[in-house]
Amino acid sequence: MKNGSSEAKFLQELILYAASAALSCLVLFVGLKRLDPNREASKKALENKKEIAKRLGRPLVETNAYEDVIACDVVNPDNIDVRFDSIGGLDAIKEALYELVILPLRRPELFSKGKLLCPQKGVLLYGPPGTGKTMLAKAIAKESGAVFINVRISNLMSKWFGDAQKLVAAVFTLAYKLQPAIIFIDEVDSFLGQRKSTDHEALINMKTEFMALWDGFTTDQNAQVMVLTATNRPSELDEAILRRLPQAFEIGIPDRRERAAILKVLLKDEKVEEGINYEHIADLCDGYTGSDLLELCKKAAYFPIRDLLNDEKSGKPSPMPRPLSRLDLEKVIATTTKTKVAASEYSRLSSQSSKWP
Repeated sequence: MKNGSSEAKFLQELILYAASAALSCLVLFVGLKRLDPNREASKKALENKKEIAKRLGRPLVETNAYEDVIACDVVNPDNIDVRFDSIGGLDAIKEALYELVILPLRRPELFSKGKLLCPQKGVLLYGPPGTGKTMLAKAIAKESGAVFINVRISNLMSKWFGDAQKLVAAVFTLAYKLQPAIIFIDEVDSFLGQRKSTDHEALINMKTEFMALWDGFTTDQNAQVMVLTATNRPSELDEAILRRLPQAFEIGIPDRRERAAILKVLLKDEKVEEGINYEHIADLCDGYTGSDLLELCKKAAYFPIRDLLNDEKSGKPSPMPRPLSRLDLEKVIATTTKTKVAASEYSRLSSQSSKWP
């Protein structure tokens, strides 16, 4: 009887020990899963995986957890509504971009032989704010039909050591799997600026990993992967980054002819009065960027609405707002400050704020 009871007690203790061990493993597994820094991003990526595959029009290839995080930034070129025709002016730059960037992605067989005609692996767009650098990047993706990966630096940062490098590597491996692909980095100087002794070790490791992988892709003649960057401050880029960006295009302030072309594009689908002299309006907008001209047209478009509301108040309702007129544009020009002037004015006020009582 004693042997039987001791065996039963031992079996009971064994079962309790196994149950305790299983419960401990479950708690540890759940705890580690909740401590995973990419848990929410991975969960979101898995939920969006089917949607991304639908957007791309093809199934997503086998991806890991880090590539799933980067996949949230993938854009199907069919969903981009910006073409070269949507950008006024910059004719010479658009022609050069077509020959150097778009043609190798659309007709890779023409650039498959030899080393001199290999596709471009790095392109830099630089110039003042509001001149159309981001719009050009979208138009390049649209015209080339390449998958657009809009890299957000916040998605590459992680509090866990080594995760940032793995996320950087995932950008390139995912682009390689989805090629032809364009890796776009806006405000690249904030990420790949000059390396300083005061930089955090994690940031230095991210830059080093990015440049190492970028150089690795330049050795693959068949890879249809291009890094497209944009910045307002090219002088702050690291020399090693500039070496990897052999094609650089300055997107400057538009001249009179380009301003007239931008106005025509902006007002193409709007209700405007016939015979507007766009060249005259362009003369009045000296120093305006493309972004300034867009805001100018937006403000002018409110004048017909305002007149319609005033007519309703006076008992003369109108069925539709009147067309946008030249006088509307001139009124806005007379009361609007262009971005560059406004920025210098704010800087002057900021320097004087310390003297205010």
